[in-house]
Amino acid sequence: MTEPKDTRTVSSRRFYRAEQEAGFADSQSGTLQTRNPAYRLAFLDTDFLLRDELRPVRFQLELLKPEMLLEEANIGSTLVMYGSARIPAPEDCEALLAQATTNEQRAVAERLVAKTKYYEAARSLAHRASTCAVVERGMRQFVVCSGGGPAIMEAANRGAAEAGAESLGLNIVLPHEQAPNPYVTPRLSFQFHYFALRKLHFLLRARAVAVFPGGYGTLDEFLELLTLVQTGKMKPIPILLYGREFWEKIINFEALADEGVINREDLNLFHWCETAEDGWHKIVEFYDLDCG
Repeated sequence: MTEPKDTRTVSSRRFYRAEQEAGFADSQSGTLQTRNPAYRLAFLDTDFLLRDELRPVRFQLELLKPEMLLEEANIGSTLVMYGSARIPAPEDCEALLAQATTNEQRAVAERLVAKTKYYEAARSLAHRASTCAVVERGMRQFVVCSGGGPAIMEAANRGAAEAGAESLGLNIVLPHEQAPNPYVTPRLSFQFHYFALRKLHFLLRARAVAVFPGGYGTLDEFLELLTLVQTGKMKPIPILLYGREFWEKIINFEALADEGVINREDLNLFHWCETAEDGWHKIVEFYDLDCG
């Protein structure tokens, strides 16, 4: 049999690609040996990959897959948005209030509805960043990135979509359903098993982070970011903290400085914001961008 001409060049591949080898394996006739799980190619053996001993390999895969796809999409940096999965869009406020059946539920619903202004602020900030469309060294900068879920996360992806731009969604597998919101760009919609790897990908490309009112998850992400910058493990970036009244109710930042457990200058690691204009101005000022 004569080999095709392109396989006889010096630069041609001499080994089959993994997907080709997988095809060869699938075409094998069935015997007791080939039907046994031990015979499966290791990289096609899901049961094997899910063993506890393979956890380091799964870590590596969750690190590599988003990194490679984002590089292929020419995404150089991101504008990350953290925030509650419970703050409603303006059009959903009436339905949320209608669901309340007790006075306590009504009070909570009213407080969430009062925060819908932050849904709009996130949406508008994402729209501004996406419209500006900064490109540096051939890579897209300040591409909007959210946790991929509802509420504030949805607002971020929605603002980018309304500007005609792509945006990321970094979802996490949870015991209860957590599907990507419909505004995430499909090819940039990722799902993680490990919280640690998800948080790493939030910050690997982050050149600014906007933090809106939220619960335990938002607190975790915000405080870890502050710790990384405070300790010098991460270079300073604009950290935009939206909702001063909310945050000062749940964290006494001044008391941390008064008690000496942080330095007073650590209070300058973040910037108080209320509007999209506040946040975008800080980013433009920090990086001296020609995009108002």
